[in-house]
Amino acid sequence: MDYPPRVYDLSLHTIGLIVGLLLLVTHSTALVRPEETKQWLRKFPRSRLIGNVLLAIDAIWTLWLVTNMDLGEFSQFRTWLQIGVPLVSILTIIFVDEFLSVRALGIMALLAAEPILSSAFLRPETARLLVVVLAYVWLTFGLFWVGMPYLLRDQIDWITKSAVRFRAAAFSGVLYGVALLACAVTVYQ
Repeated sequence: MDYPPRVYDLSLHTIGLIVGLLLLVTHSTALVRPEETKQWLRKFPRSRLIGNVLLAIDAIWTLWLVTNMDLGEFSQFRTWLQIGVPLVSILTIIFVDEFLSVRALGIMALLAAEPILSSAFLRPETARLLVVVLAYVWLTFGLFWVGMPYLLRDQIDWITKSAVRFRAAAFSGVLYGVALLACAVTVYQ
């Protein structure tokens, strides 16, 4: 019996490959095309289209979770939650247009942390901490971005203001992605 019950059936190996590739591709793009990436990042916080797309993905993911996970003592409210998630998502798109993409990214960071932590649960390898630490960083930033979305705008402004900081951040992401991929191939079996 798995404890806690797992909603996701993803191994640490699979999570390491997915997250490592995601980090490698996104940060490599920032290294190869820094000016285009900076422009895109500066436009991101107020992008209505990206906010709508991310929030739709968040809503589908949340609806899937509400439908499939053990809600414990709240199981009696499953139907109400299944109705409420799409309704709240639509109302959010209509009435919360300020920094919607940042808020939706924060929600996605919160959602993405669970399968990562679930895959590393009770694993003996010390290298699992690479994904665990990243998940907690995403959780922390996600909470702030949902509640205070202007912080991402300020973080993007700070990173993109200096070419050295931008390259250092992009290079750090590439290195972290390579480390995760190496662990996924060699350690997370």
